[in-house]
Amino acid sequence: MIVGTAGHIDHGKTTLVKALTGVDCDRLKEEKARGITLDLGYAYTPTLGFIDVPGHEKLVHNMLAGATGIDFALLVVAADDGVMPQTREHLEIVELLGLRRGAVALTKCDLIAVDRLEQAKTEIAGLLAGSALAGSPVFPVAATSGEGVAELRAHLETVAATLAEPVGQGGFRLAVDRCFTLSGAGTVVTGTAFAGEVRVGDQLLLSPPGKPVRVRSLRVQDAPAESGRAGQRIALALAGIEKAEVGRGMWLVAPRLHAPVTRFDARVRVLPGQPTLQHWTQVHLHLGAEDVPARIALLGADEIPPGGENWAQIAVDREIGALSGDRFILRDAGAHHTIGGGYVLDIFPPQRRKRSPERLAMLAALADPDPAVALRLAAEGQPAGVELAPYALNRNLDAATLAELCRRLDLKVVGDTAFAPARWRELQEKLLAALAAEHERAPDLTGVERDRLRRLTLPTLARPAFDMLLGEALAGGRIAQTNAWLHLPEHRVQLAAADRDLWATLQPLLDAEPYNPPRVRDVAKATGIPEDTVRALFKRIARHGDAWPVAHDHYFTAAAVADLARRVAALAERDGCARAAPLRDEIGGGRKVAIHILEFFDRIGYTRRVRDTHVPRGTPEQFG
Repeated sequence: MIVGTAGHIDHGKTTLVKALTGVDCDRLKEEKARGITLDLGYAYTPTLGFIDVPGHEKLVHNMLAGATGIDFALLVVAADDGVMPQTREHLEIVELLGLRRGAVALTKCDLIAVDRLEQAKTEIAGLLAGSALAGSPVFPVAATSGEGVAELRAHLETVAATLAEPVGQGGFRLAVDRCFTLSGAGTVVTGTAFAGEVRVGDQLLLSPPGKPVRVRSLRVQDAPAESGRAGQRIALALAGIEKAEVGRGMWLVAPRLHAPVTRFDARVRVLPGQPTLQHWTQVHLHLGAEDVPARIALLGADEIPPGGENWAQIAVDREIGALSGDRFILRDAGAHHTIGGGYVLDIFPPQRRKRSPERLAMLAALADPDPAVALRLAAEGQPAGVELAPYALNRNLDAATLAELCRRLDLKVVGDTAFAPARWRELQEKLLAALAAEHERAPDLTGVERDRLRRLTLPTLARPAFDMLLGEALAGGRIAQTNAWLHLPEHRVQLAAADRDLWATLQPLLDAEPYNPPRVRDVAKATGIPEDTVRALFKRIARHGDAWPVAHDHYFTAAAVADLARRVAALAERDGCARAAPLRDEIGGGRKVAIHILEFFDRIGYTRRVRDTHVPRGTPEQFG
């Protein structure tokens, strides 16, 4: 269990931790000289880890770097002074961080009279009333003499024994709060693990910089270990990075969780007694061990009154690491006092309609601890489906958990996109309706080309999802395919007898050179048929689906185009893309024809051009 101290300066936090553990957390020379804690200190027992924080008002930013990620708050109040300003502020921070377990150490009891002790207890009861720590036990102690220390230690041990083991689900995340070098170990970083597990030899990323590192060795709760998990204090010796490249506030994460953000949507609460929070207020944001200037854009209201809460989008001055559920603290622009806090909801906020009723409803769903609530709403509200990768990243869901969520909600999953059952049925109906509308508009056409049908069904529908949708309709006999054309089974277009006869005469000329057939003028010269007649016939044949206009007046048979599509797919499989020169070598002929073929495939959506290469977007099966 990670115990974090909290309280006013000079109330005996460090002395108390030393009495509990035998470790002096004041490690800096200046701390020894001045007798006050300036930065975070750490101490461990076999079952407890202590984070000792500074109590001075000017060092609250250091206190916050250690406060996130603790399990238990130990509020320290000196019996002679009683409740002081930083006592109140630290308690407010504890509440804003969502901590519900804690105790109070009433220190320096050997310096006061009995009546003052009772008075101090009364002050503490009043302070805690109505707070998250209301009813927490109070332990009178004298750290220098050891009075009451054993009872406090026993209580902490008992609470630690009842705590459930943190579940190491999701990818590994550790908030870096310290970095140093050790002889023989190299660069060492320490912090509290927020999620997941880590082992010696793991490859991680330092985020936001995106610097890859390898775990050489690690210590958990200051003891050598082979692995560490969420909820533990971990020190990691890293290979591949220098101390100067690491700063407090960075994260060590599993590579898939590297997603630096400059804005995120959140739930924000303003403390009672603080001024009303206005739209676009400048603040200091403390998240993990990070401290960064930020602005608050209110979403569900024009202002948040003292004691109130609402939705907001937070824009930070530089990239930070954050995921849904992370708690944060807000301090005023001058970093003089705490004004509120909250928790992250979405690190992928929309650019538009961020204040719409639909978006606010989604934020409410994201605030639900059950990840299925938001996933169901997103799937039901998005006709083109919900992308699973960003959703899983935002919530730090592993593949097994995400798959179970989709099964639980009975979602139709296609690749990385999930559809609500009702939305998938709507798409099936739209697909058939779009095809019927095209038949009515152009009854003389055999059907619709695949990519055009996708756009007619839903332009934003991803190709893999459309392919699945179409595949189900083809398998069920609701749609038929003739060459590359898709049509309703009952829709039939017949060539006129004269066209069939003339096509039967001319087709062998195209078949003779399938990858570079004669152009319209060449066919006319070879047969003596007027050029206009050949051109008009080929246009009608193309509308029927037995030929394709690959270039101007240059028609390829449907069989040749289907074969070329397979060859392009094979080239892309081998080389990662298709280029004109390799295709020319495949089919013979000139490079110019190969360029025309690839440009044709780009034009109809089978491939897309990437600089001087062509990458398939469809499959050869779409050509029949």
